[in-house]
Amino acid sequence: MTSIRSILTGVGGYLPRRCVSNDELAARLETSDAWIRERTGIGQRYLADESETAAFMGTQAAQAALAYAGATAADVDGIIVGTSTPDQVFPATALRIQAALGVTGGFGFDMAAACSGFIYALSVADAMIRAGQARGILVIGSEVYSRILDWTDRGTCVLFGDGAGAVFLQAGEGSGTSARGILSTHIHAQGSLGDILYVDAAVGQSNRPGTLKMNGKEVFRHAVTKLADAVDECLKHNGLLQKDVDWLVPHQANKRIIDAMGKKLGLPPERVVVTVDRHANTSAASVPLALAEACADGRIKPGDLVLMEALGGGLTWGSALVRM
Repeated sequence: MTSIRSILTGVGGYLPRRCVSNDELAARLETSDAWIRERTGIGQRYLADESETAAFMGTQAAQAALAYAGATAADVDGIIVGTSTPDQVFPATALRIQAALGVTGGFGFDMAAACSGFIYALSVADAMIRAGQARGILVIGSEVYSRILDWTDRGTCVLFGDGAGAVFLQAGEGSGTSARGILSTHIHAQGSLGDILYVDAAVGQSNRPGTLKMNGKEVFRHAVTKLADAVDECLKHNGLLQKDVDWLVPHQANKRIIDAMGKKLGLPPERVVVTVDRHANTSAASVPLALAEACADGRIKPGDLVLMEALGGGLTWGSALVRM
């Protein structure tokens, strides 16, 4: 029996105009290209200028996703944005994007789940489409982490970059694991671990702008175990095996974590999409940016089974399985 399913019809991404190499950072920090690459796999990142806001970048990514899908603003019933770096407390970044796209109806809201924001937003959008509440939803991850970093702390500022990625989901019909669409999503959180990755200020503390704080060893330890569990959960839920996965599109936080997840699935490196070397960690934007790149260059093809996963501050984590 067929049922309503969320079909991923469009992908798109946007990276800021300014590219910053490790050597450029090393000119003003006690670090080096070799030190950064050895520990993270990062070689460069893109940093937004004042005009490249979360809404601006999200709009560019959304326009690309709609164009990829052959859709227009009239096909959009809702916009959900995963971001921890909105331009304003309100209106939501999603509504700024709605206006910029010329979408005149439907709904829009933001979700703050740090680096898991896109997976969380994808999960909500999928549920809404399955419930018949919408037929076309833009799911966007857009982040400007450069504005919440301590640029004197080499342990954190070298890890992150800015950017936006988007997908367009449209209602369709299908059943079974071979039909196109999102097969399942799985999201989790553990608030007791909130202090290993956080921003140290609240809204309104203009006298002390918040900056990102991280216990890297603890984040790494939890990332490996929790992401492995999320991968197993996703496959078990759908009655699939590791060998059934064609592509892993992971959150781009650290090359060592990405390699560990690839080995967990038994996937060769050429079946794991890696952008951390060029984009660094773009938080909620990293998964859709990586997905958009791999679709645009032809690596991911229609019919491929794609597994996405992410972990972020909160702690939050999750996974999603989609047949392209």
